[in-house]
This record gives sequence, structure tokens and C-alpha cells, in this order.
Amino acid sequence: MSVTAAPAASCALHDAGTCRSCPHLSLPMPDQLAAKQSRVAALLAEHVPAELWQAPAASAPTGFRNKAKMAVAGTAARPTLGILDGAGCGVDLRTCPLHVPAIEAALPVLADLITELGLRPYDVPARRGELKYLLVTASPDDDLMVRFVLRSRRYLERLRAAVPDLHRRLPQLAVAAINIQSVHQAVIEGPEEIVLTEEDRLLMRLSLPSPELGGQAGRRAESVELPLYLPTRSFFQTNTAVAEALYATARAWAEEAEPDRVWDLFCGVGGFALALAAPGRRVLGVEVSASAIDGARAAADLMGLDPALVRFEADDARVLDPAARAQRPDLLVVNPPRRGIGEQLATRIEASGVERVLYSSCNPRTLAADLAHLPSMRVVRSRLFDMFPHTEHAEVLVELVRD
Repeated sequence: MSVTAAPAASCALHDAGTCRSCPHLSLPMPDQLAAKQSRVAALLAEHVPAELWQAPAASAPTGFRNKAKMAVAGTAARPTLGILDGAGCGVDLRTCPLHVPAIEAALPVLADLITELGLRPYDVPARRGELKYLLVTASPDDDLMVRFVLRSRRYLERLRAAVPDLHRRLPQLAVAAINIQSVHQAVIEGPEEIVLTEEDRLLMRLSLPSPELGGQAGRRAESVELPLYLPTRSFFQTNTAVAEALYATARAWAEEAEPDRVWDLFCGVGGFALALAAPGRRVLGVEVSASAIDGARAAADLMGLDPALVRFEADDARVLDPAARAQRPDLLVVNPPRRGIGEQLATRIEASGVERVLYSSCNPRTLAADLAHLPSMRVVRSRLFDMFPHTEHAEVLVELVRD
């Protein structure tokens, strides 16, 4: 879904120099998007001719972030929720205009809870304290997942006992959890997760916009609902509306080829795999995170998909070889982290004989490097998705076919 372009956004935190997380905030949105498209096109010029770029998917200028990763500092009586400055002191960003309204409304309630329970924020310079981060995610239905990142289990029972009252104050609270991150490092999450609520995953009900019907400009078919389950320690795109556009574009491109078998490598909670599922189509999603795979399977069950046709496996996608497994896919989807798929997997794809690839990249530089290892495949179309407006970050989807 392309959001109507908007003028420059306004943020008192940015204007005061308090936060510089959005370096291009003062630029009008059309200018930002044009500059980003130009930069990305230049990075990929060797592999993506200019005429193959479709119109970019724009973002709303504010109110688009479905998650808040708030470093907690200050004192229990006067906590700050936001970022740390160069000296490790807290900078409060509760008024950041990028968050969706549900998160904006929840942050003051959570700050009050910190004070009432006496949760001592972690002091980075002194290496003392307990509460390091608040991680808040909001669904399109405004349901919330709230996670407290703590140094130890010291406040576990105190927080567990507070959940009923927190739910009363935040009726949309669906999931509450504690994450234990004990080391003094710039790492947000630790390996131990303790869920405090009956629900352990957040339902994200996406609505995928349908492309215009052929020959009838402006007329669209009904949108497609895509329900995704987010376990507490799982990844999902930060910008829900642009993520919907990304999945919808992949779905539209894939449907033109009518593949019988689809593989989705680095599938996460199953977004691409579930968006591309269709009657009679065999879909395999692979992801190293077992909890993400559990979420993908739960979403497939909610959608009523046949588990014999739509399967998810917890495995390292980087070591899979499409040519070495029976019945290779007609369409391969890859959605790797910023490091890209790497030379080894790209080489296996190159040798596999797979005819069509959809590559979703959050790093155009590693995308360019990976495309160089796929010489027998050529890009036939590409699109930029402005997942993080006001920044240099760019999400790109390219479709490749074998020559």
C-alpha cells in the first residue's frame, strides 16, 4: 500500500537536538523518498536497470512504529524511557511522534508502574540497577505485548503480582513477559524469557491490499487478511502499513507465475510463506528460531491451511541446498537479516536450477553483493519500501528469473 506523500514531520525532540534518530526529519516526505530511491538505485545499478523500478511504497510521516525499544534510566521515582546519551544517561523519548497511538498511550502507564513497584533502572556507568529496557509492540488491533528486560530475577514476583492491575490499566495488554539480560553489554535481549500472562504471543492481523483490477483503474479487489503470531522473542517489521505493502507486492508478483512449490528461507513468523499460500500449493518455511516457527504454525492453523501442504521447519536456512532436496521449489523466497544470504547460499541457489527468486532485503549493499553471486539470474522488477522514513534505511524487494 502506498501512503499519500506528506510534508516534513514535526518533532520537538528533533528540533531541540535531544534526539537525532531521524536525520532527515526536516525534509518533506516526497523529497526524502526521491533521495532514498536515487541512492538505492545507484547502489544496485549494476544489477537493476532504472526501468525495472516500480513506484516506491511510501510511509506515513508519523504514528507508524509498531514497536518501542525504550532504554530505561534515571531513578525509579523519575525514570526516563528512550535512549542513552554518550555518557550513558537517559534521554526521555515518550513524546516521540513515530510510535503508533497505542504505544504512545501505554508508555506513561508503564513509567508509573516502574515508580510504583520501585523498579530500579540500570545505571550503565555505575553498572548498578535492574531494569534495562521496556520493549512494547502494538498490533493493528491495538493489542499490546510488553516485555521488561531485567538484569536478574530480583523483580520477577513483584512484576508477576502486578500483571492483573496492569491489565486493568491497559485493557489491551495481551502479553507481558520478562527477559533476563545479565551481561554488561550493548545487547538488548538475553536468552531467558519468562511469560507472565496466559497468552505468549501477539496476534498481528494484517490486511494485504489487492492490486488494481486489470483495465479498471482505481477499482480494487477485496483485501486479503494475513494473521501472524509474534512470540515474545521474534522479529516483525517495525512499520505495519509498509509491511502489508511488502507482503502484498510479493503475493501479486508470485501469483503471476502460479508456482506449485514455494520455499521461504529465513521465514521468521511466516509472513511471506503464509501470504503466498494458495489452494493446492506446497509451501515450506524455514527459520532458525524455534519460537518463530511455532508462531508460523499457529498462524497457518488459524488460517485453516492444510499442514501437509504448508509446512514450517526450524533449521538454519543458510545451509539449505535447493538442489539437494527432492522436488525443488518453483519459487524461492529469501528474506535474510542485514548480512544478506552470503556467498555460500547464493552459490547453492545459482547451481540449484530454481527458476524464480523473490529476494527481500533490508540492506541494499549486501543485496548487491549477493546478486553478484547469481550470474545466471536477472532482476525483472524491483521496488523500494520506505519502512523507516526520515533515515537512510531502505527495504527492497527484487524478483529474479533464470536466463
